[in-house]
This record gives sequence, C-alpha cells and structure tokens, in this order.
Amino acid sequence: MRKLLTGIVDFHERLRPQYADRFRDLAFAQSPDTLFITCSDSRVVPELLASSHPGDLFTMRNVGNLVPPATADGISTGDLSEASAIEYAVQLLGVSNIVVCGHSECGAMKGVLARNTSPETPNLAKWLNHANRAAFRLEHEGPLDDTLKPHDQLSQLNVLVQIEHLMSYPLVHDRVAAGELHLSGWWFEIATGDIYVYERTSRSFKIIDRHHADELIARLAVKGV
Repeated sequence: MRKLLTGIVDFHERLRPQYADRFRDLAFAQSPDTLFITCSDSRVVPELLASSHPGDLFTMRNVGNLVPPATADGISTGDLSEASAIEYAVQLLGVSNIVVCGHSECGAMKGVLARNTSPETPNLAKWLNHANRAAFRLEHEGPLDDTLKPHDQLSQLNVLVQIEHLMSYPLVHDRVAAGELHLSGWWFEIATGDIYVYERTSRSFKIIDRHHADELIARLAVKGV
C-alpha cells in the first residue's frame, strides 16, 4: 500500500500535467479501438507493453485470461462480468479489434495442469474449467511449440481456445463475419519482454518486431479494421 500511495503522489506531481489535455478530452466519453483481454497477473501491464495511453484500450482482466463460452442465444456459461465487458466493448463502444493475450509462467495454467486446486479455493477451481478444452488439446494434439515448458505450451493453446469462446457470442461472430471486427491472439514472454502474435498459416506464435508489426498493420488496413 505504501508503494501505491507514493506512486499516486508521484503521478499527481510529475506525470499528471503531461496528461492534462488527454484527461480533459476523455472526461465524458471514450472511444478505444481495442478490447484487450489478459490475465490478472501483476507482471502483465497492457498499457506498458503496448505503449498505450488513457483511452486507448478497453481492458478485461481475470485469472488465466479466460472467456466463458456463450450458449446459442448469447448467454454466458460463466461469470456475467466477462460477457458484459464483451457486449459493452463491441456493441456500445464499437471496438474494431479484440486481443486475447496470454503469458509465460501463468499460475492459472499451472493450476489447470496440476488439477489439485485447494479445497479453500472452490471458485478458482470452477473458473479454471474454462481452460479444460485447451488442456485436452495439449494432451491429444500436442503443443504449438514443444520447446516450451508444459504450462507455457498450455498458455499458448489457451489463447486460441478463448478466441474460439469469443466466437460463440453471436454479437462477436456476426461482426467478425461482416469484416467489422478482428480477433488476435497474443502471448507475452515475461523473461524477455517479447510479445508474440498467433499466425494461422504457420500455426505458431511469431514475435512482434518492427517488420512484423508493419505486416500486421498492412493486413488490417486491407481489411478496413
């Protein structure tokens, strides 16, 4: 708490003046172009990783960057907060991109593999069930990158499964089909600070460097998102 409080004072005295105009513009409305879904892990800081500013990202965070799938009529099979964030971002804010970002050394993925959650954490055990499909794929289909540790292999596959869960929401499915919404799978390697994006053609996560970023931006321009 001490660090948080001193950080607030530092922001107030040193950084706030730099953002004064930005906050003034954002005071009564926001128009982010991306819904960023990632883990609650304290080592994952979306705004830092993407060098973004207030108003750029609509962020949804939870343990394991999970998206409970929806039923045929669009009702979440899990916690309504995730479904509400998706609906708010897509329908009301009109985001044109959704990113699901997993990361290395994820405690949630270790828990899924261990299958031995504590009796004192029944809610966590139930929540992690939304990653079971990824664990099934890892066991029966193998990893995308066999050089990674098992929990990191699972973390990458989990990103893809959560994108599939997103597509179970009619609102998301329809916008994607109409070319109005683009879904991306990212993976953050904490030890190196590198971010990777999933490429369907190679069925692998490829590092986002300047050259690859330019390629991705060009693709999005062609799609108009």
